[in-house]
Amino acid sequence: MLLSTTFEIPGRKIIKHLGLVRGNTIRARHLGRDIMAGLKNVVGGEISDYTKMMAESREQALDRMIEHAEELGANAIVGVKFATSEMMQHASEILVYGTAVVVE
Repeated sequence: MLLSTTFEIPGRKIIKHLGLVRGNTIRARHLGRDIMAGLKNVVGGEISDYTKMMAESREQALDRMIEHAEELGANAIVGVKFATSEMMQHASEILVYGTAVVVE
């Protein structure tokens, strides 16, 4: 599956648009991690547990979007974008979306 943040793929011609595809996941933070993050806030630096959690969340959302596109018969997704929102206290949604297409 080819992915592009632009609306074209260099060297490829889009021959069919299949529509919007998306993938998302909602993750809740762990209380123990919050305590450690709070301590890290005092001294500064990267909160590696959250970095890892967000990276895993993005990959899961991407996998779900790709699965959705494959179900439609796409071999590429253009205009890929990510969005993040807080769903409730201590829980965030990662959403990725784009346009499923068939390219030559």
